[in-house]
Amino acid sequence: MNTPDSQTASPKRAEVVGSLLRPARLVEARQRAASSALDAAGLREVEDACIREAVAKQESIGLQVVTDGEFRRTWWNHDFMGKLGGVEVREDPSALPFVGSTDVRLTSRVVGRVHHARPIMVEDFRFLHTVANVTAKNCLPAPAMLYYRGGRAAISKEAYPDLEQLWIDVGRAYAEEIRQLHAAGCTYLQIDDTSHAFLCDERFRASVRARGDDPDTLPGLLADALNLAIAERPAGMTIAMHTCRGNWKSTWMAEGGYEPVAARVKVVVASV
Repeated sequence: MNTPDSQTASPKRAEVVGSLLRPARLVEARQRAASSALDAAGLREVEDACIREAVAKQESIGLQVVTDGEFRRTWWNHDFMGKLGGVEVREDPSALPFVGSTDVRLTSRVVGRVHHARPIMVEDFRFLHTVANVTAKNCLPAPAMLYYRGGRAAISKEAYPDLEQLWIDVGRAYAEEIRQLHAAGCTYLQIDDTSHAFLCDERFRASVRARGDDPDTLPGLLADALNLAIAERPAGMTIAMHTCRGNWKSTWMAEGGYEPVAARVKVVVASV
């Protein structure tokens, strides 16, 4: 169990970004669940056991911040986005693939007014919090994930003729999830935002131009959306941001130096 002394909110010198490689028995359990050979309760029992072991391993090597390895997730971003009211996750053959990968590509699409329909990650975090003896960290995908892959075409014009209202609604949805996470004991929240790293890659920048967006101004828009989403974070909650060039089955998606977004990222980091 966590104690007040062990639950410090500040980031530590070293920690796991979030994901860990899944144990073989968890992979097998997910496969069985997908074929209806294992029910939801059975899958969760396996997940619980694997998370306990992952937490114990992180603590045994001296980490002061632990995650659940994202062992309950199918996709790091779509599992969250697809549970927001007004959002659907659909196959998207036009999306840039990971290098060398032929796996299905998905894009979150806004089909109605975005709202917080129900708690999304609260129960998952509550379990992590009860088995950790150090700071338990939760990870959320950034609001940018609703736009930077699909652009304006992924946002319903009927629901949002004006994108400004979209980010207001998204901000409210995030604020409610963050409030509930904090009530469940979360004092350290990581926002995963790969948009900044991807906007350093000329392939992606070209695709952004082709759909009518400006890759030089898009980082500012997405940073503003992030700052709006965390504007009402509870007192005592530390928020950190993670960005990367993608990681899927040991392959990657983007490349290039951070010069195109460095100045804007500096502003975001200072804000969070």
